[in-house]
Amino acid sequence: MRYPILVLAAALFGGFAAAETIAVDNGIAVKQSDVATPTRGMTMNQVATKFGAPVTKVPAVGKPPISRWEYPGFVVYFEADHVIHSVVANSPSAAANS
Repeated sequence: MRYPILVLAAALFGGFAAAETIAVDNGIAVKQSDVATPTRGMTMNQVATKFGAPVTKVPAVGKPPISRWEYPGFVVYFEADHVIHSVVANSPSAAANS
């Protein structure tokens, strides 16, 4: 049930990338980011303790409830109280301006 929401989130935030995608020969290579981000499964309290207060907290919507916290340089997506994905912005200020 959460996959349609994740697809929608990916479509809405297509300007963000967790890694740089590079076309090579007959495939695609992914260059991982060096930006430290929360890992899947961390709780909101753990994220706040490790990364501090976010610039913006976007309230949860849908079932299951999906919310996001925006930090300079990355965005964290939560399902209920746990991280499901962290996305690094193309530019450090892009996450805070979305």
